[in-house]
Amino acid sequence: MGKTAFIFPGQGAQVCGMGQDFYEHTETGRKIFDRASELLGFSMPELCFEKNDRLDITEYTQAAMVTVSVAMLKVMEEQGFRPDVTAGLSLGEYCALAASGVMTPEDAILTVRRRGILMQEAVPAGSGGMSAVLGMNAEAIDQVVDPIDGVQVANYNCPGQIVISGSLEAVAQAAEQLKAAGAKRVLPLNVSGPFHSALLKEAGEKLGKFLENVKISDPVIPYAANVTAEYVTRAEEVKPLLERQVYSSVKWQQSVERMIADGVDRFVEIGPGKTLTGFVKKISRDVKAVNIEKLDDLEKLKEL
Repeated sequence: MGKTAFIFPGQGAQVCGMGQDFYEHTETGRKIFDRASELLGFSMPELCFEKNDRLDITEYTQAAMVTVSVAMLKVMEEQGFRPDVTAGLSLGEYCALAASGVMTPEDAILTVRRRGILMQEAVPAGSGGMSAVLGMNAEAIDQVVDPIDGVQVANYNCPGQIVISGSLEAVAQAAEQLKAAGAKRVLPLNVSGPFHSALLKEAGEKLGKFLENVKISDPVIPYAANVTAEYVTRAEEVKPLLERQVYSSVKWQQSVERMIADGVDRFVEIGPGKTLTGFVKKISRDVKAVNIEKLDDLEKLKEL
């Protein structure tokens, strides 16, 4: 018998309108949204379900993403669905922390709100950027990017798709060199900052200070950390990894490979979009992957 992993998407997913049926048709989902509104001082349903400009701002996007995914998670848990392991891409790691029992949903929502504000403040608008590198293997990208000051790999997503991050000048320089070295395409991403780059080191350190007052428990369910792609099993490992995660590469492909090596053969993506489902299928064709973003999608779990 194989294992099931719950996985959670990061900031790039489209949040607007997501989770509305969980809010309107389940008491558990509604409680998570309403609790988030109480904690943050603004209406989370209004933010998520009504068209607005705030969802493009990191400090709002992060809190909304985690609220939506955790509301879905809690409804699934109530219906008896539990993972053997869990992980999340970047921001999604906080949902994994809630799923693994490391952090309460309330603390996860409050922490990502602070994380979003710190990341937003860290780099002046327009001075940093990110680009997706398509059709080039990780080792070759590392060889091109490593010598260039001010840019680094932000995300190892899946074979053929890696994201770089840093100052606009360094990212542009790296893009030219990567295309010359054989990358099929290098596409600038529409993001508000150079996430997972050394430019956010100060933001990570400030988040570390904030985390000093957040209660962390030993994982009840193992989770794979972005920074190491290894399972975290003790509470004392968590805070240093979350601090580093802000300015370090996200080893998503390596995390999925680690879970597969541990016997995971079913991946359930919980939250807006199907990005991670697509990544998993590119990483291995020998495992099943489904996404949950509507109440009706819970039927998919019966087929796994």
